[in-house]
Amino acid sequence: MTGREGIVDAHHHVWDLSVRDQDWITGDELAPLRRDFTLADLEPEARAAGVRATVLVQTVTVPEETPEFLALAHGSDLVAGVVGWCDLTAPDVADTLAALRELPGGDRLVGIRHQVQGEPDPEWLLRPDVRRGLRAVAGAGLVYDLVVRAHQLPAAVRAAALLPELTFVLDHAGKPPVATGELRPWADDLRALAARPNTVCKLSGLVTEADVSSWTVSDLRPCADTALDAFGPDRLMFGSDWPVCRIAATYQEVVDTTCTLIEELGEDERARVLATTAERVYGL
Repeated sequence: MTGREGIVDAHHHVWDLSVRDQDWITGDELAPLRRDFTLADLEPEARAAGVRATVLVQTVTVPEETPEFLALAHGSDLVAGVVGWCDLTAPDVADTLAALRELPGGDRLVGIRHQVQGEPDPEWLLRPDVRRGLRAVAGAGLVYDLVVRAHQLPAAVRAAALLPELTFVLDHAGKPPVATGELRPWADDLRALAARPNTVCKLSGLVTEADVSSWTVSDLRPCADTALDAFGPDRLMFGSDWPVCRIAATYQEVVDTTCTLIEELGEDERARVLATTAERVYGL
């Protein structure tokens, strides 16, 4: 990969509101997201930005969504991987994952995610039934995407320590407080997570943690630099968080901003953040 050709977008979504409501889309700020967003919408934007492959990530905690996403990936030459959902607390997680693998597109299943950010228990990841489910994810050769808020990072650190056989991928750098600029304790907890060798971080979702109407690259840089310093380019991957990013930036702006944030890296290191880390971690 040279320059901006061959980028891998390790984090985006799609949805069709006629199939299923996205009940998290509430309030005026998110109102622009209350419409369908399809692969047909994404593809021209991604291709124009130099993206050659993507990872499609779950949005709602229902079992029907993952088979739908696998079918979409099966019919797409853009979606190289799917991070789906299953009930980690169910006793038959291993069987569920095996069944998903047998579906059309099942070979594109690369990871599992749960909306931990919405769980009222800050230590949900440490529950015995959840840890049993996470072991099944590891046993299936999949990774686990962590979508947590900053105050839930300590539990993620402990989970990563308890499950060294599982690779944890932190979405959106753990949602740092970009808008306030008060980086502690987030930065300390992020470094604690990075100290576990089985963890990886996505440089994604920062624009929507900033002031969505007036953010600048300078606002994002302290968080991006902290993540880069903690994880290094071998364990950092780019994600657009499209279409959620659209409340703050276009797809192209997110790509351009990410490239600016990592411009001081060498060419090979930039290539890792923009493509090869995601390829290796997700087995694309």
